[in-house]
Amino acid sequence: MARRRTYPQNDTASTAGEPGHTPLERARIIQTALRLLDESGFKELSMRKIADALGVKTASLYYHVKDKDQLLQLLADTLSDQMAEPDSALPWREQLVQWSGAFLTALRGCRDAPDIFQATIAMGYGRLTQIERLFHILAAAGFRDEHIPWMASILKNYVIGFAADEARLKALTGPEDGGMEQRDGSYTEAYRSLPEDRFPNMIRLAVYTTRPNGDEEFQFGLEALMDGFEAKAGKV
Repeated sequence: MARRRTYPQNDTASTAGEPGHTPLERARIIQTALRLLDESGFKELSMRKIADALGVKTASLYYHVKDKDQLLQLLADTLSDQMAEPDSALPWREQLVQWSGAFLTALRGCRDAPDIFQATIAMGYGRLTQIERLFHILAAAGFRDEHIPWMASILKNYVIGFAADEARLKALTGPEDGGMEQRDGSYTEAYRSLPEDRFPNMIRLAVYTTRPNGDEEFQFGLEALMDGFEAKAGKV
């Protein structure tokens, strides 16, 4: 059974140790992959389609990118590099909120970005730098070493999950459906027509469940996480 290969990376644009006669560059391959993601989505992305878009044979890509696994790692690194660094002068809670907001912005800026992060393990310097920042913030706040990776993972998964759900809801509404507002109105009416004796809370809360405020919901979830983290601070 073939084992999945992973490749440590020092630089998302580095081509050290690779043949120099090819006209391609790794950065160009990455940008083409991001463009194809926006056009067709994660499931349609392939090395062959990237090669076709670049007008080269698929084998030419492997001088710069060893396989699709490494390509996805490089894409995750590229998105991670776009994140602004939290203000270290702020309290740890606010730094984590800033980090999370920057991560969500990066995910929102690329179609199916949550799928890229969920399909890969952090190997490149761009993504590892973001993990190091989280670890540093939590360590400086005094959290126990064994808890720090767990807390960082909880925060990362919250942001990825939120972005994925947001993208899923957006994808459910095509141009022919009249937009998200019309869709949300239809769901509100559908919930309100449910039998009141069986679904009193669904009916009462329909306006909130079908017309969510994404930014407010995201901030509410972050504050809930921060409260939970703070409750663990200093505990044995």
